[in-house]
Amino acid sequence: MKTNHEIDYYIHGEEMQYVEIELDPLETAIAEAGAFMYMSDGIKMETIFGDGSEHQNGFMGKLFNAGKRLLTGESLFMTAFTHEGFGKAKVAFASPYPGKIIPIDLAQYDGKIICQKDAFLCAAKGVAIGIEFQRKLGTGLFGGEGFIMQKLEGDGMAFCHAGGHVMKKTLSPGEVLRVDTGCIVAYTKSIDYDIQFVGGVKNTLFGGEGMFFATLKGPGEVWLQTLPISRLASRILSYGVGPRKEEGSILGRLGV
Repeated sequence: MKTNHEIDYYIHGEEMQYVEIELDPLETAIAEAGAFMYMSDGIKMETIFGDGSEHQNGFMGKLFNAGKRLLTGESLFMTAFTHEGFGKAKVAFASPYPGKIIPIDLAQYDGKIICQKDAFLCAAKGVAIGIEFQRKLGTGLFGGEGFIMQKLEGDGMAFCHAGGHVMKKTLSPGEVLRVDTGCIVAYTKSIDYDIQFVGGVKNTLFGGEGMFFATLKGPGEVWLQTLPISRLASRILSYGVGPRKEEGSILGRLGV
């Protein structure tokens, strides 16, 4: 028997997606602050401390879990949307940047998924959103974006967002995939995650891809993104600083 609320959903759009969740009476969806798009009449919106899951029994439990959320750069609070009317009602949540929304039924993955710290968008009430530290020393020292990750636990639906195109890959036992740490969106708990040095003087000094990459060893499922938000942000910043040689007159301001 499921302990999380059972919700129906539909994902709209292509590059800038949003997920529309259909709630029965007394069903609840939870979301990160700022993800809300719209909701039907009869749905009550409430700010809650933590994620509202059964993992947070008592004040100290809520405080401990909320403190862990701060380490992932998230807010202490989340928003719960409960249908208090009759019939069906809908609430929608939008992706914060161009990419895809990934629906994940946690019941199909032994009740746990590990994802990048900014990947979680929304979920059915009862899904616990916690922190997942990488236990290996090398991963902790050099893991970068992959060191502190979120874990989603429960048996309900959860939704993550990713930048660009998303690829889901199934790794067989012992199969290894080497990935840029920022390109990892999520993976199942059976995946062995580690950090590997790129190696080679030229690669280290002139490669432009960083000194380390992640190794993901199967068996398990892996979700990858083509455009990490950090890569997108750095490219936008580089375009926004100083004049562009390929734009405007060769005389600069005098040629306007």
